[in-house]
Amino acid sequence: MLRLVALDMDGTLVDVKSSWGAVHAHFGEENAEGLRRFLAHEISDEAFIRSDIEIWWRHRPALTLADLEAILDGVPLMPGAGELVRSLRHQGVRTAIVSGGIDLLARRVARELSIDVAFANGFRVRSDGRLTGEGIVRVPIRAKGSVLAQLQEQLGIAPEETAAVGDSAIDVDLFRRSRFGVAFRPKDAAVRQHAQAVVEEPDLARVLDALAAFPAA
Repeated sequence: MLRLVALDMDGTLVDVKSSWGAVHAHFGEENAEGLRRFLAHEISDEAFIRSDIEIWWRHRPALTLADLEAILDGVPLMPGAGELVRSLRHQGVRTAIVSGGIDLLARRVARELSIDVAFANGFRVRSDGRLTGEGIVRVPIRAKGSVLAQLQEQLGIAPEETAAVGDSAIDVDLFRRSRFGVAFRPKDAAVRQHAQAVVEEPDLARVLDALAAFPAA
């Protein structure tokens, strides 16, 4: 039976492509070069985060966690997110955010939707809340499945009792640790090809219809 659903955040639980991108957009910036270097395996997750912060510092050198929270407060939930999580909770299914996005937003989303646990990436800060420039990588972008595996072990839930929902190739690693993968508004061919179900509509409640096909045995 289904006991755990792992949920991507950016582009899935929230209606923005990237929480990092949302901060860049606030400052009228982007980090295309950092993304290119990361995808080319030229820089690590930690270096990728630092490259984001350095761009933000051009506009606000004393950037704090409170500043970032205020920016991310404007990020909307995906339509249907509340209905999806409420229904799963009613069925006794645990929920988890497993995201390479920003933890400040993940915690807000988890709190608003009553999601059981949230894993996302964050920032090291000084005593006054200012960013040091170093990131905290809890969810390696290329290895999200390792985080889900640790959670499954902690909860005593098997991959065969798990479903995952995501929108891009990096979520395929979650699908590999799950019995059932749902590609939500898929961004690329990889996530579509590795999913057991696809939801094209921008309504997370439709994921409930897809999960109805979760194997009973």
